Amino acid sequence: MLSKPRPRVLCVDDDEDSRVMLVTLLKLAFIEAKAVGTAAQALSLIQAEHFDLYLLDGWLPEIDGFELCRRMRALDAYIPIVFFSGAAYEADKWKGIEAGANAYLTKPDIYELMRRIKQFTSRVAERTVVPAIHPWAQVLLPAGPTSDTSTLGRVRPQLSSVNLLGVPSLTLAVDQKRV
Repeated sequence: MLSKPRPRVLCVDDDEDSRVMLVTLLKLAFIEAKAVGTAAQALSLIQAEHFDLYLLDGWLPEIDGFELCRRMRALDAYIPIVFFSGAAYEADKWKGIEAGANAYLTKPDIYELMRRIKQFTSRVAERTVVPAIHPWAQVLLPAGPTSDTSTLGRVRPQLSSVNLLGVPSLTLAVDQKRV
């Protein structure tokens, strides 16, 4: 049985207490998390490691979170980026979305933060497990009509849909047959 991969989140916040709180909260939710305090550290780390979501503060030293978001988007257009910032002004929210973020949440709403992280990272299994299953499923399950007359029907895998990230999803086509 394949185990579901743990999502990996990079937290970028200049406040050490916030970093510790975020990493602890994510680990309790079975999400692997790393935290850094500057945009330069984040850019260096994302070139060395893969993450499934970036969690940014808007106010960072030297390079702010909005510029960091633009640079991250230039490197990867698909990894979800969520701002979790104390800057609650509408202008900041729009600035974050215009920079390429998928969501902008204000501190200290950790319940909405965890809901959004789970929403965005739930796609990790689809991106990693489904492509790994598809090749052996084609061999084990018949792809075309067979002489099977089971009342349960025949099931065969097929790639038939594409999610918003452009990753094919595995769906099952069921041929119902009455005996």
